[in-house]
Amino acid sequence: MSERRVADGPDVVIGSDIIQRRIEELGPWFHNIQLNGVSTAPDHPLNDYPMWKWRRFAHALPQDLTGRTVLDIGCNAGFYALEMKRRGADRVVGIDEDPRYLAQARLAAEVTGLEIELRQLSVYDVARLGKRFDVVLFMGVLYHLRHPLLALDLIHDHAAGDLLVFQTMQRGSDVVWQIEEDYGFWNASIFHHAGFPSMHFIEKRYAGDPTNWWIPNRACAEAMVRSAGFQILDHPEDEVYVCRRAEVPATRPKAPAIASLDRIASA
Repeated sequence: MSERRVADGPDVVIGSDIIQRRIEELGPWFHNIQLNGVSTAPDHPLNDYPMWKWRRFAHALPQDLTGRTVLDIGCNAGFYALEMKRRGADRVVGIDEDPRYLAQARLAAEVTGLEIELRQLSVYDVARLGKRFDVVLFMGVLYHLRHPLLALDLIHDHAAGDLLVFQTMQRGSDVVWQIEEDYGFWNASIFHHAGFPSMHFIEKRYAGDPTNWWIPNRACAEAMVRSAGFQILDHPEDEVYVCRRAEVPATRPKAPAIASLDRIASA
């Protein structure tokens, strides 16, 4: 079998054996993607991931993204970026800190013939893109960050134009408590309530991963996106929220401004 696609005019045929070799060279993969019938992570510990998760919330996103721009933050091997392009997005940009993940995404885009832009940037660098996007995907990144709320603030202030699709691993209670505007200094009992927003700090490792730093409970995940200035529109999957950019709460400080790459280059 072979995959035929159009690249700069003439047809290019990529054999399955070549795809298999290139997949192995770039492994291991966290995204299991079908490339011309070849799985990039057939033995994934989470099974066919992220396809099974995508199927649980895909209905909550616009089916037709024609005319819209998409930013995939922490794009990994590009699974979600490719799905956004399949829905007709005019421009899809994927960013990730890991050059191996970006190389995987380039291979996936090459084989599928879907055009996505890839840049090696962190979530803390989103201002350097110099534009806002109609849809921002922020999936599976928050708990890997030392400064998670700063990341959400920066996305709101510099990258999100309308929709934010947010997903984070959650642990602890899934109860969401109605929080009052203020509590007295001596009221310590609220912090023992299962529904109070709480974030679990991982000093060493969780699931063998030293980059798992902060894991919120459900109440905390929802409170964080609201605190950053997003309105929750839908909660279609246990860990996934579809949000809309709104006004920031009066108590939220402005996220630090970061000069764009173009300004840095011209300085």
